[in-house]
Amino acid sequence: MPCGLHEYQIVGRKLPSEKEPAPKLYRMRIFAPNDVVAKSRFWYYLRKLKKVKKVNGEVVAINQIHEKKPLQIKNFGIWIRYDSRSGTHNMYKEYRELTRVAAVESCYQDMASRHRARFSSIQIIRVAEVSNADVRRPYIKQLLVPNLKFPLPHRVIRAADKTHRALFMGSRPSTFY
Repeated sequence: MPCGLHEYQIVGRKLPSEKEPAPKLYRMRIFAPNDVVAKSRFWYYLRKLKKVKKVNGEVVAINQIHEKKPLQIKNFGIWIRYDSRSGTHNMYKEYRELTRVAAVESCYQDMASRHRARFSSIQIIRVAEVSNADVRRPYIKQLLVPNLKFPLPHRVIRAADKTHRALFMGSRPSTFY
């Protein structure tokens, strides 16, 4: 389900009544594949946090949020809560991605592979951009080394002229440098 996620900002409130003519507004940033699922998740969280059901409330605004710099690589910290077979767990994970949405998609894939957690059992609490100095996890720290190089040890050298290349060679070519 997490394929093609979008980030939505949803503002909602309890319906006005005689007792409370101007109810408090609640704003959430929700990651969902479309606005219908986003609104559903909004009511799910609002029901848990503030005891406001969809029947007794209304969505005031829903906006899709786009990344300001989608071509610049960033480090993201994601605080999540998920239900496993043994109980509920809080977790902090870090990802190196171009956008917040890509980081959340990576988080869902990672949680599915490492912890067998489904989309519905994962609750994203907070997503924040983390500076290079504040990175905690070693698997992200190793990518922050200046002048980082990725060696290509098994390069196969091809002949420049492909028309007169020998079909059989006397000795096996060495492809390691």
